[in-house]
Amino acid sequence: MSAVQGASLQTGRVHSGEWSAVAFSLAYFFCVLTAYYVIRPVRDQLSAAVGSTQLPWFYAATFLATLALTPVFSALVSRYPRRVVVPLVYGFFIACLLAFVPLFSAHGVLSPRALGTVFFVWISVFNLFVVSVFWSFMTDIWSEGQARRLFPLIAVAGTLGSLAGPALTRLLVGVIGVAPLLMVSASLLGLALVFVALLGRWSRIHGTRRFEASHESAIGGGMLDGLKQVFANPFMRSMAILLLLGDWIGTVNYGLVVDYSKATFVDAVARTRFAADLDLMTNMIALAAQLLLTPWLLARRGAATVIGVWSVVTVSILALVALVADPHAPLTRLFPGYGALVAMLPQGMAAMLLPMPAVAMALVISRGLAYGMVGPARESLFSSAARTLRYKGKNAVDTAAWRFGDVAVATAMVGLRGVGVGVAGLAGISAAVAAGAGLIGWNVARWVQRGGASETRETSKA
Repeated sequence: MSAVQGASLQTGRVHSGEWSAVAFSLAYFFCVLTAYYVIRPVRDQLSAAVGSTQLPWFYAATFLATLALTPVFSALVSRYPRRVVVPLVYGFFIACLLAFVPLFSAHGVLSPRALGTVFFVWISVFNLFVVSVFWSFMTDIWSEGQARRLFPLIAVAGTLGSLAGPALTRLLVGVIGVAPLLMVSASLLGLALVFVALLGRWSRIHGTRRFEASHESAIGGGMLDGLKQVFANPFMRSMAILLLLGDWIGTVNYGLVVDYSKATFVDAVARTRFAADLDLMTNMIALAAQLLLTPWLLARRGAATVIGVWSVVTVSILALVALVADPHAPLTRLFPGYGALVAMLPQGMAAMLLPMPAVAMALVISRGLAYGMVGPARESLFSSAARTLRYKGKNAVDTAAWRFGDVAVATAMVGLRGVGVGVAGLAGISAAVAAGAGLIGWNVARWVQRGGASETRETSKA
């Protein structure tokens, strides 16, 4: 790395000429994440209503839907340029949101259980594709050096959206009901399309990648390229493994909290409020990491250190769950000093934190740091990859591979429960997985920083 590049990374600031594009990127991601989090609590209260034993069926249906859509997306980017594909994807999900509105009426054509199952699958697919497309677009706009400086900042906008979404839901659901929330989400996605157009225009005129021969052109290739790259390309294969290990941690933690919610809360309103509280706390942790820790670590030490720090903290909190006497008991009962510490916080935040059990705090902390630390670090690594990998391979990892992991982990969790593995055992296994994920992430990031990106490009052309 040259001295100029090093100084550029160390500042961690927006440079002259980047301000408008950074503002558009921030607004774009804010709209996308707000749109998702407005309707996410509806999905989560459905999960809590049936318990973790039904999650494998939900995830299996989601995986099949994602597997069917991934080649379609790959075919689109093979044939059409970026300025067509990105609006087309968001337009499709806007149309779906509007189509769901009459189904949520009192006289909808689907039964509540059938509608809930369909909506769970759809919103899971929706989240994966709209976020994956956003980051693919970002890695197509910004260079590797810019990504290390700017992605932590851009991720902050997504976290703010993930705070605004559940807050809007809590504020509006009692006033306008569930169905109109879908229209709110659709409107936010429509606004995101405005920023897509503005970013595309800026990229064509000012973007650092505008001199690349492939800039904004159709990528070419076949509809199954993305799935093939996951197995054939060493970089994509490593990124898929890293994602699957992270998926184990997230899915097991989610399943444990789903069971806690089912056993603790007796109605849908209470479960929805609890899910919204978890989202708010998770995203506050993510925001703190993105503002105070990740920009400094990523710009100065690189993605390897960011992933390593996440791994150490995640292993520690999961080990705590494995070792405490009752992981479902409020932490105030397990650690008397915890209550005195929480009481010093603002009243609303203290009210959310005081009754939280160890299993819920493990989910909040591990997921919050995954969003606030691993997310920006991981996306910065993709900016060094070839364009076909940034759109096709990355989308396959972020969608089909992720949902395959959900099915596999949820099924394994049910199996482990069936042979007598309890909360402590599952948390202990997850702690070991977090250690392995940290080691793999460290090695992949160091490989990219040593110049592995050139190898990645050559492999993608082979």
